[in-house]
Amino acid sequence: MAALTVKVSSLQHLQLYLYDEKKQPYLSFERLSSALDHQCQRMQFAMNAGMFHADFSPVGLYVEDAKQLHALNRVKQGFGNFLIQPNGVLAWSDRKAVIQTTDQFAQSRFKPQFATQSGPMLVIDGKINPNFLRDASSRKIRNGVGLKGQALYFVISREPVTFYQFAAYFKNTLNIDHALYLDGSLSSIYDAQLKVHDAFRPLGPMLAYSTAPACGIN
Repeated sequence: MAALTVKVSSLQHLQLYLYDEKKQPYLSFERLSSALDHQCQRMQFAMNAGMFHADFSPVGLYVEDAKQLHALNRVKQGFGNFLIQPNGVLAWSDRKAVIQTTDQFAQSRFKPQFATQSGPMLVIDGKINPNFLRDASSRKIRNGVGLKGQALYFVISREPVTFYQFAAYFKNTLNIDHALYLDGSLSSIYDAQLKVHDAFRPLGPMLAYSTAPACGIN
């Protein structure tokens, strides 16, 4: 499977973003990067970070700067990828990251600085989600995230793939035991080093890894 993989170990540089200072959704990597530039932050990597409604609000849990802007979604039946069970949560603080099923996260005491809920889980305790079919016909550009140790691995396919193929990449190629699907079709990535800047459709929640250059110093 052709894919781009970005490993993030320094969790303190990774944040979620949705609304600007005027309470309007950023919608694009370009607008988010510009806003971060004004805060003396250089965006190095960004990716869409979970499913959203037509108004760009999150479908599930969304925590930004330790503030819950949208509650955990416990619905288990209905239409759409988000409701393929189990779905799950990506959550992190400066020193800890977790990828758990929604039920596991609901029972945990972890108080993250950032969290986004999506679905379905791709890999659960080292096993590919049993709801995925090896011979499925639905192929899309897909993106997701896996956890190994305390490093997060963000992956976007560069060719249309099935859920099973995408999950197998995390399990077999990256040797990851816990992975969460973020989205498909609109999956997008920005990587300054690789000079990749996808701009397919407006986005809701986004995650970005940024560093602070010597702003204002000539």
